[in-house]
Parts: sequence; C-alpha cells; structure tokens
Amino acid sequence: MGGACPLDVHCTYTRDQALVALDFMKPSTVREGVKWLPEQKTDVFFVTLNKADKDYSPTTMYNDYSVSSTLFHWQSQSTTSADSATGRRYIHHAEMGTRILLFVREYKQEKGYGASPYTFFGEAAYVSHTGERPMNILLKLKEAIPAKALRKTNQLVM
Repeated sequence: MGGACPLDVHCTYTRDQALVALDFMKPSTVREGVKWLPEQKTDVFFVTLNKADKDYSPTTMYNDYSVSSTLFHWQSQSTTSADSATGRRYIHHAEMGTRILLFVREYKQEKGYGASPYTFFGEAAYVSHTGERPMNILLKLKEAIPAKALRKTNQLVM
C-alpha cells in the first residue's frame, strides 16, 4: 500500500496542499472530487457536503454524509458502476492493497476567503454499497469524526 500518510487526521488542508503532500505535484489539473494516485495506491475523495445549485451540475449533486462517528455515506461519480475498474477498486481496495483517504468540507466557498479548506477524516474502508451510476458506498473510518464535525456532517441533524 502507499507509504505513510504525511497528513494529520482532523486537520484542515486545501485540496492543493493535500495532493502535494501525497506527492501529486500537479494539483491544478484535478477538476473532480476524486483523484486516483496509482503510484501511491491511493484514492483521494474530496467531499463538499452542502452544494449550491449554481456551483454544481445535477450530475454532481452527490449525497454525502456521516451515518455515525465512524461510518460515512459517499456517492461515487455518476458514471461509476460496481463492475467498472473504478467500482471494483473501491469495493476490493483492501484485497488490492490500495487505500481510500477522505477529505470533507461543509461549503465550497468560505465567505470572504475563497475556497474552503477540507478536514482530513483519514483512511476509510469499504463496508458495502447499493446502486450504480452513482454507487452509494458506505465507508468505515479508522478514526472517529470529532463531535464538532459530526454535527455538520450528519444528514439527520442538518
């Protein structure tokens, strides 16, 4: 599996900071909320919880949220099916020796500051999924989401 992660769990990073720390030196080329880093055997998920219609197309209004302090519901890109190479990598990442890193922010923009940073929730493991295009994937986090962040990520309390 990829080397030790140089990022601290529950700390905040810009997308570019996170990608460069993971040894991806062209962060400005990433336009999606998901980046596969084959050399690091790492999938990086960048999640924005509260999406404004003006910033996202209907096919990217993913429904992502925490289920509990250690479970997170994540929707794949709208073209991903369970039998695609990407879907299989998500499902079988542990057997394949790859990892999933989860970064979450509440809003795309921070008033007066530009792009909001992401909080690094750490490494996540596939638990199950339903549906396709997009896949609804349940992930188990290695470290619990802090209570302060849990209130913001849990769909049931929003």
